[in-house]
Amino acid sequence: MALSVRRLGPGDESILHFLAANDADFDLEGRGEPLRPLDADTARRYLENPAVLHWIATEGDTVAGFLYCLHLPLRADDGHELLLYEIGVHIGWRRHGVGRALAAAMDAWMQANAVPEVWVLADNPVAVEFYRACGFAMEDAQPVYMTRRRAENDG
Repeated sequence: MALSVRRLGPGDESILHFLAANDADFDLEGRGEPLRPLDADTARRYLENPAVLHWIATEGDTVAGFLYCLHLPLRADDGHELLLYEIGVHIGWRRHGVGRALAAAMDAWMQANAVPEVWVLADNPVAVEFYRACGFAMEDAQPVYMTRRRAENDG
């Protein structure tokens, strides 16, 4: 059977649930763990959001990998870009072209929608190697990744 790639949309909530529950199988060995799945309403909104670009690669009913991007509007320059937020290939499907097939789907979407640039934060050498093989290049200036979680009483 051949590998196929498609973009998720409304009605694919069960796939989001599967990916969350099986996150460790799509991450580096020893790094992932099951994630808390989205509730039904949040999953529906996620899948309906036109800025969310989430593809899966399958063989039959088996999910071999996924790629999740956000289409970001910009206030200047090109007016928009993609943030490649996450890619995961199931441990049993690595080194079989799944990641490249998913990246090709993203590239085709970028071409069809005239999006000139995609960027990604790579946090391990395996990811850096994969992204370089897909044509990404490291910029000289490296930003610092910081987060802030809203406190429960921030209202």
